Amino acid sequence: MLYRNLLLVLFFLFKMYQGCSDNTEQSFQSPKEYNLNDPEILYLDDALMEISGVYFYPKDSSVFAISDENGFLYKIHLTKNYLIQRWYFDKNLDYEDLYYKDQRFYVLASNGNIQALKFSEKGDTITTQTTVFDPSGKKNDEFESLYFDPGKDGFILLCKKCESDKKKEVSAWKYDPANATFTPSAFTLKTDVIAKKTGLNKLKFEPSAATINPLTGDLWILSSVNGLLVITDKNGNCKDAYSLNPSIFTQPEGITFTPNGDLIISNEASNKYNTASLLIFKRKKIS
Repeated sequence: MLYRNLLLVLFFLFKMYQGCSDNTEQSFQSPKEYNLNDPEILYLDDALMEISGVYFYPKDSSVFAISDENGFLYKIHLTKNYLIQRWYFDKNLDYEDLYYKDQRFYVLASNGNIQALKFSEKGDTITTQTTVFDPSGKKNDEFESLYFDPGKDGFILLCKKCESDKKKEVSAWKYDPANATFTPSAFTLKTDVIAKKTGLNKLKFEPSAATINPLTGDLWILSSVNGLLVITDKNGNCKDAYSLNPSIFTQPEGITFTPNGDLIISNEASNKYNTASLLIFKRKKIS
């Protein structure tokens, strides 16, 4: 295992060197609290090649994760030699994001269905409860982002592709776990404002993950398709947008924060880079 990990590190150092040489003419900016061009990188096992949603678990400094098309919940121990545990919870579907709230993990499927996962008292098995989401009867609607907003007292789902959205808008839905109900139009993201922030003439924005920064209260949104990190307030009003270096953010599909503000982003394996990874960005002290 040690030999394999060493080979992976050498391989990715070489690939990142190649990628950086391809992007020398472009400057990739970062939020003032982070350097998005200098992550700590943890390369993951083959079982997590399609890692999507991630959630930092502060009790033991681990990261829980799900993998697209794989019905297992994974736990990556950051302080125990990166030990990985897993628990089966359902058949293989298109799983996109997860969040931990009130002793349950909430897992989002791409069609909007949400499963609540709860461990047994021994912690060895998981029970599940599924909420069927069918707001408009549009089978082609797609969601990849789920997070909890205390101010709205519920979970928020961001559309990746929803037929009811207008050309310059991306809508958000609210999910109330107590009543298992969904409410449309919690807020909308204005894609023309995001495009202007990035210097683009137009943009079809497709969020792939989102979470709230615990220190600022801002909403941080990833878009793997667009290669963007977008920062908004909790009502979706854009504050900043950053183009991501594709040699580092090869396929960013998950985002989470530690309580002290460190940023963690998951990369799925891609056609160019055949191993998934966690990118860890330490929060800088700003005077």
